[in-house]
Amino acid sequence: MTDFSKLLNPEQCAAATAGDGPLLVLAAAGTGKTRTLVHRVAYLVEQGVPPERILLLTFTNRAAREMLERAEKLVPGMGGVWSGTFHHVCARFLRQYGSCLGYKPGFAILDEDDQKKIMGQCIKELVEHPKDFPKKEVLLKMISDAANRQRSLEKIVQSYQTKTALDPAEVLKVCRAYEAKKHELGAMDFDDLLVNGLRLLNESDRVREFLQEHFLHVLVDEYQDTNTLQAQFTDILAAKHRNIMVVGDDFQC
Repeated sequence: MTDFSKLLNPEQCAAATAGDGPLLVLAAAGTGKTRTLVHRVAYLVEQGVPPERILLLTFTNRAAREMLERAEKLVPGMGGVWSGTFHHVCARFLRQYGSCLGYKPGFAILDEDDQKKIMGQCIKELVEHPKDFPKKEVLLKMISDAANRQRSLEKIVQSYQTKTALDPAEVLKVCRAYEAKKHELGAMDFDDLLVNGLRLLNESDRVREFLQEHFLHVLVDEYQDTNTLQAQFTDILAAKHRNIMVVGDDFQC
């Protein structure tokens, strides 16, 4: 068995080898938060937790790969750990269970250029004087704000009235046409992955209960950067076993 006390300082070791239950780890930049999380994953596997029942959420897929590579050097056998960004994990869930929400497994994920192209088409089709209309980037930002802040599009559009002159009714018409076109295409943008990933857990009892039972441990890096969608997502997944460890710097919150 690995002697983690020789690899970590006392505070890091206490967090990495803590027992079951919810853990909030707060530490400033440069104190080894990611190192602690890496050793936590290694510790859990060494304690007999099946790797495929561990979920590691990070803010870049590269970070997830590097963390698992480091954990593999400590304790071999990390291949089955579920890891990646919130968007990546939500996409995996939706590929498997998205039919519950009306999506096919092969749904397309729209990048920024795709979004601009679709929004541009909506503006061209619906707006009489496009030169006097908000730019497509502004409209996409409104839709994104509504999704990530869990507020109605109407309220977001109203808040933008203080920044620029616009016709709320016309803006809403175009934004809703954009959403309708995505649905017709059977496609999602990056915000949809988070929104629909959370919807999946909230609306499908079967999927939610299966995933809650499956993941014995949920770990989140850079927790100070999560939004309410991501926080709710992790809370729901960890609700069954209550083994959630989040690591972050509250000074960066």
